Amino acid sequence: MLLHGPEGVGKQRLALWIGQMLLCTADEAPCGECQGCRYVLAGQHPDLYWFFPRPRLKDAEPDIEQVKEEYDQAVAERVKEHGLYARPGGSEGIYRYVARLLVQRAALSPAIAHRKVFVIGDAERMVPQESSPEAANAFLKLLEEPPANTTFILTSSEPTLLLPTIKSRVVSFRVSRITDDEVRRFLVQPEVRERLGAGTTDDERVLQAAGAPGRMLSHKEQDAAFARARAFIEAAHGGRERWLRTAFAQGGKGARGAFSDVLDAVSVLLHERGRAAAISGRDQAAVAAARAMRSVEDAKIAAQQNVSPQLLSARLMRDIADLGA
Repeated sequence: MLLHGPEGVGKQRLALWIGQMLLCTADEAPCGECQGCRYVLAGQHPDLYWFFPRPRLKDAEPDIEQVKEEYDQAVAERVKEHGLYARPGGSEGIYRYVARLLVQRAALSPAIAHRKVFVIGDAERMVPQESSPEAANAFLKLLEEPPANTTFILTSSEPTLLLPTIKSRVVSFRVSRITDDEVRRFLVQPEVRERLGAGTTDDERVLQAAGAPGRMLSHKEQDAAFARARAFIEAAHGGRERWLRTAFAQGGKGARGAFSDVLDAVSVLLHERGRAAAISGRDQAAVAAARAMRSVEDAKIAAQQNVSPQLLSARLMRDIADLGA
């Protein structure tokens, strides 16, 4: 199945809860007390595999055990933080060697349960983070002929970036934003308060969450990315000289991670502007925003290859200006 919805709404939490339910041995699942539930909650169930975007390993082709160890540590870190984590950076992805590990583990028999469960968070990162869609294609072959007693749960905030052949092989469920009252109940948890710290009122945090509490965990990074994204769009209409100054400020090859975050924010801003234009009957502006979003998505893919953020920025600002977005 595919769980899709707003970023930070809790799709991976829900996916893990479904995994716990499937691996629970009690009649009223998930009970939270049986061996299976305890293992899942500790992030140590041998039949529950959780994959999500991570920084690329230095070794271009690491062995399977090295990849498994890296993910074991990453899952342990998330469990230690009570499942509270910021969104992956723009340079993090689910790379080809992760797909190899996933395929290998899917071929194994369950260790202690009657089935295996695979949770793949931010599954769209299997495509844009590689120069070729090999990671996604390897997973596609697995979905075409799934092993017996195996459940795959994908999550995505950008399902349009998934390969159409993957989307055609899953049952999709939209995870809606939660209510402000539910966000407030999330905020009273001690581990949440400790993670967020002081300096912001609960009312401000509820507004910041906008029904997706995970947004609060990366607000500093998001604020910076959105500030740069607004300046980026404004610069697109400022002429060639301003394009070049803004493009130069994006940094060189080593700045691709932060640049990808800015591109994500540009997508969101263009989406909001396009939606507002459509609601107000400004059809031409809405179409321009939609076309500009396509240019941004192309830039996101190119940003993960060897294309300079400065060159990408200049070209993208020219496209935005030409489209009148």
